[in-house]
Amino acid sequence: MRELLADVFTLYIKTKNFHWHMTGRHFRDYHLLLDEQGEQIFAMTDDIAERARKLGGPTIKSISDISAHQSLKDNNNEFVPPNEMLTELRDDNQQLTRFLRSAHEVCDKYNDVATASLIENWIDETERRTWFLREIELGQ
Repeated sequence: MRELLADVFTLYIKTKNFHWHMTGRHFRDYHLLLDEQGEQIFAMTDDIAERARKLGGPTIKSISDISAHQSLKDNNNEFVPPNEMLTELRDDNQQLTRFLRSAHEVCDKYNDVATASLIENWIDETERRTWFLREIELGQ
C-alpha cells in the first residue's frame, strides 16, 4: 500500500504541476480538467493510507519517503508543451491502472475483499481519467 500511496501522491503533484503550468489555446479547458483530476487523485490518498493502517502497515511519512517508494517518474522540466503534459498524464494513469490491477490480484489471493472493493473504484476512476486524456489527444 505504501508504494501505491507514493504513486498516487506523485500523480497528484504532477497533475497539479501541469494544471498550474498549462498554456495554449485550450488553457481554460485543460486547466479545469487537470484541477478536477487532481482533486479526484488527492481524494484517493486518505483512503489508501487509512486502509494501510487498518491492515497494520505503514504509510508515507515525508516527501523523501514518497520519492523512495514511487514508480511513476517526476517531471521537473521548466516547460512542457500542453500535448506532452496530457500524453504523460495519460501514460501515468495507464501505469497506475496496471499497478492497481496487480494489487487487486494480491487482494484476491489473500481474500481481502475490503481493499479489493476500494481498488475496483480506483481502477474505474483511473480508467476514466485515462479515457478523457486519450480523447483530448486524439482530437488534436
